[in-house]
Amino acid sequence: MSLFRKSLASLGIGAAKVDTVLPRDVLIPGETLPVSILVHGGETAQAVSNIHLFLCCRYEEEVASSRGDSQHRTEKVSQTCTLATWSLPEAFTVEAGEERLFDAELALPLNTPITIGDAKVWLETHLDIPLAFDPKDKDILTVRPDPLMDGVFTALEQAGLRIRQVECEAADGFELPFVQEFEFVPVSGPFHGRWRELEVVAYRDSDGLQLWFEVDRRLNGLSGMLSGFLGRGELKRQYHVPATTCPQQAGGLILDYLDQTT
Repeated sequence: MSLFRKSLASLGIGAAKVDTVLPRDVLIPGETLPVSILVHGGETAQAVSNIHLFLCCRYEEEVASSRGDSQHRTEKVSQTCTLATWSLPEAFTVEAGEERLFDAELALPLNTPITIGDAKVWLETHLDIPLAFDPKDKDILTVRPDPLMDGVFTALEQAGLRIRQVECEAADGFELPFVQEFEFVPVSGPFHGRWRELEVVAYRDSDGLQLWFEVDRRLNGLSGMLSGFLGRGELKRQYHVPATTCPQQAGGLILDYLDQTT
């Protein structure tokens, strides 16, 4: 019977399971995320080589596409980015019916995407069991802006702008292989009738918040700020908010800047 159970466990039947417990539901970029990993023993003892944590998100990248002709085409492809990892430093054995608890910490990068619209961030937990099905757990996370970025977004909202679309798009020259782009539309306030839309790229580092802006007054909209401007360094509207700025002041500075330059 023991051999039969081991065979089933290698296929994932009656095998060990893993659950990841997070102490809070809402996360802020730059924070440290404590994680509790609970391993439940199955119907037979199993050796576990390692436990792996992967903090992940997706972004879009334009790649060359060929359809068998001479035309040069591109298409958007979803890529997965691993933002942070953690591994257990030693192997262990989980006995039948035993529960083992492990604690870990993951540092969220300052530019972890804000989970608005299609932007998703998740935590994967993998048990590495030799010659067997590897149990996994996946937790979808909620990431909110840090106080500085929240101050800017709050000011834009109070000025009558609403977020219409949020995307993570591939970009060179940054800590991560992508940046997050926010598209706003004016529905009231001083910019209504003055702009059609505002696109914002936000990049956070220890010195503060760097923002790039592109305003569209055309009826057909922007073709894509990153591909058309950021990649060639042609965006002229950019503003750096020092890290020491209070959130409310940061919002006021951005509104004044946009009013004077657009």
